[in-house]
Amino acid sequence: MTATPPPPLAAPFAVGFDLDMTLVDSRPGIRAAYRRLSAETGVPIDADLVVTRLGPPLEQELANWFPADRVEEAANRYRALYPAHAIEPSPALPGAHEAVAAVREAGGRVLVVTGKWEPNAKLHLAHLGLDADVLAGDVWAEGKALALRAEGARIYVGDHLGDVRGAKAAGALAVAVTTGPYGAAPLREAGADVVLRDLTEFPSWLRGQGPAGG
Repeated sequence: MTATPPPPLAAPFAVGFDLDMTLVDSRPGIRAAYRRLSAETGVPIDADLVVTRLGPPLEQELANWFPADRVEEAANRYRALYPAHAIEPSPALPGAHEAVAAVREAGGRVLVVTGKWEPNAKLHLAHLGLDADVLAGDVWAEGKALALRAEGARIYVGDHLGDVRGAKAAGALAVAVTTGPYGAAPLREAGADVVLRDLTEFPSWLRGQGPAGG
């Protein structure tokens, strides 16, 4: 991990987290939902490939498998299939609950800012008992900045290069975890201020180096 300390965390402050592959290992559920979509539509989809590149908007991924005039229909059906197939199989990633708790212990608010359709993101949080003060869905990369700025986020934690771009666009410290599709080197090259192996390292980083932790 890098040694960059968090910014001053005078209360009130907020920390944003991405969802897929940051807080939640959604690969098992997403794989199941894509396989069901493929079975229903008769369109071959390599679900194992799909889950190696989570992050960008759903429609962008579906465009690899469906003609342009069917992408919207496929996206709507995928989102409808998602609750029954994707929530139960998807566990919290190591350290997710502890990271959320560390923000609260420091007097901060927890935001979840994700590219996932918001109703399905809410189901993940409820199923796993991850309590967010604010949930903003359907936003990607620099598009996350609006939600982060609106809530005064000082830190944004994510696993994707797009998350780093979103943090930078919001003027927040970009904290990256290597639990998604990218290792430490590309995340640093994209501008991440801090790179952690996973969220198990987040509480000590926040408490040990930040003013809130002394």
